Amino acid sequence: MSLKDDITADMKEAMKAKDSARLGSIRLLQAAIQRKEVDERIELDDAQVLAVVEKLVKQSRDAISQFEQAGRQELADKELADIAVWEKYLPEQLSDAEIDALVADALKETGATEMKDMGKVMGILKPKLQGKADMGQVSARIKAGLSG
Repeated sequence: MSLKDDITADMKEAMKAKDSARLGSIRLLQAAIQRKEVDERIELDDAQVLAVVEKLVKQSRDAISQFEQAGRQELADKELADIAVWEKYLPEQLSDAEIDALVADALKETGATEMKDMGKVMGILKPKLQGKADMGQVSARIKAGLSG
């Protein structure tokens, strides 16, 4: 069963359970997937659906910080609820130690020593870490490994 099938099944389940909050979150996700499919005129595979989920989670996290700064906690709570539903579709996140080990291995494998080598290191890590780690944090760790 593909990730899109799982999402559709969960939507039907939420409809039957009359869980409007969860249903709304899943519909937002499905709309984002369909928008990407229409825009690019393709059928998304699991990796591409995963990228859409990650993008929505990232956007919601950004929105949460803005809502909290503006004193709109009820909107931040809504975004948190959406993230909780969407994270079900993401693979389990790697620990800091696991990420550090993968970064160290990639640095050794590429022989990277300078910042100009960062692209090679990211090229190796991105397929391994897609959906399992925040790539912004991974990038920061690579930079620390290259400068240190």
